[in-house]
Amino acid sequence: MKKLVLLSLTLVLLFPAMSQDTKDYYELLKTVLKMEKKAAVSDVMRLSEPEGELFWPLYDEYNAKMSDLESRRVDLIFDYANHYENMTDEKADELWSNVMEYKQDALKLTKTYYKKIKRILPEAKAALYFQVENKITALIDYELAVQIPLLPTD
Repeated sequence: MKKLVLLSLTLVLLFPAMSQDTKDYYELLKTVLKMEKKAAVSDVMRLSEPEGELFWPLYDEYNAKMSDLESRRVDLIFDYANHYENMTDEKADELWSNVMEYKQDALKLTKTYYKKIKRILPEAKAALYFQVENKITALIDYELAVQIPLLPTD
């Protein structure tokens, strides 16, 4: 749990750099989060060696696919930022439709991997893993909510 606290601290310290409108910071953040996240998950999960041999390949597979989805989300954020000053109703609708599609795809991926992981781990451990994923996602979502301004409508 200590590593999860450190991960959240890392998020708080690195996210303000995102406001500088460059994808270089995103790549740095992504690299740091990947390492910190795996350590935090390992710390919380406390897997036996046989469990770990089955779990970590699925963890890597899930996170690689989730990373692709997160790249879509980052592209949406930059698209929003690029159109923020001159947002049209059509662009706002397009962006929000894409956000909903991203969320649906993320949920579908999570459901798929929850089924896979609960086949190899006790259900409580599978639920624990996705609880940790959910907390990390909530931390990221919070930081994004703080950093991204609401759309002006006047």
